[in-house]
Amino acid sequence: MNQPSNQPRRALVTGVTGYIGSRLVPRLLDEGWQVRVLTRSASKVADRTWRARVEVVEGDAASTDTLAQALDGIDVAYYFLHSMDGQGNFVERDRALAQTFGRCAKDAGVGRIIYLSGLHPQDGELSDHLASRVEVGDILMASGVPTAVLQAAVILGSGSASFEMLRHLTTRLPAMITPKWLDNKIQPIAVRDVLRLLVAAADLPPESNRTFDIGGPDVLTYREMINRFARIAGLRPRLIVSVPVLTPYLASQWVGLVTPVPTGVAKPLVGSLLHEVVCAEHDLDDLVGAPPEGYLGYDRAVADALAGDGAVPRPEPGTADPARITAADPDWAGGRRRGGS
Repeated sequence: MNQPSNQPRRALVTGVTGYIGSRLVPRLLDEGWQVRVLTRSASKVADRTWRARVEVVEGDAASTDTLAQALDGIDVAYYFLHSMDGQGNFVERDRALAQTFGRCAKDAGVGRIIYLSGLHPQDGELSDHLASRVEVGDILMASGVPTAVLQAAVILGSGSASFEMLRHLTTRLPAMITPKWLDNKIQPIAVRDVLRLLVAAADLPPESNRTFDIGGPDVLTYREMINRFARIAGLRPRLIVSVPVLTPYLASQWVGLVTPVPTGVAKPLVGSLLHEVVCAEHDLDDLVGAPPEGYLGYDRAVADALAGDGAVPRPEPGTADPARITAADPDWAGGRRRGGS
């Protein structure tokens, strides 16, 4: 749907109680968008500072009636719906959600869908969760609505599940026995840059219906990420011993045991570390432009995230650097002031 040139464009944001969705809404508002949000429970966004500036549709994203209401008159729909609850039927649930959303978006005349997926290698067998994320992107791209699938690895910012796993492993374990695949290469990206690209993707030409790899300037192993995190946080270097026998299942159970990250969240995160995840292309920069100041490097992104540790009360999304912990993030996320071992 095309808005008259003198009218602000309209965006639907799903997953607004989640990490990216809660931060994207104020960013879109600041960019002049009219924003509608879809949430299962309106009470969960009642305290957000942006609540009075958005339209709220309450309902189930699996319901065609709810989606018809949510997508009516929308130019760009942000799809942040996926299962990380540890339930065994997540593949079927996510497939059905994406199929229904794509059909309803097509029927409503939505101009573009934007989906944030996981960076992954082109060859080889993927973990169940990562394969499901890839399938969801394929379903949305086949919906008949131009779709941009942005594929990111570890997102650097307090509250990001992948960042919180990194944080808690580093701060709680001066020494650790880890799987050998912690030496796989990863290209993390700062949440600031993810948000900028999500907004910029709304301006892609209508014929653009594809995936885009997104990543920051640094390619590191998870081992290097742990030790650089420790240095930035003022901790001693971590002793990391790799062993070949720690399966993804056992590793996720271990993460759930030694950190506050729920096992149902840890499992897909651990599964994503089985692969080297490095950008194969940077085509999105060619289409929407790279940031004039460049992408934020790993050290600066981690320092920005840690700068908000210990804030009481936690700031609202949109009122502080998006790298810092916010009131929308889960209680187990975030950290206290640094220092110690």
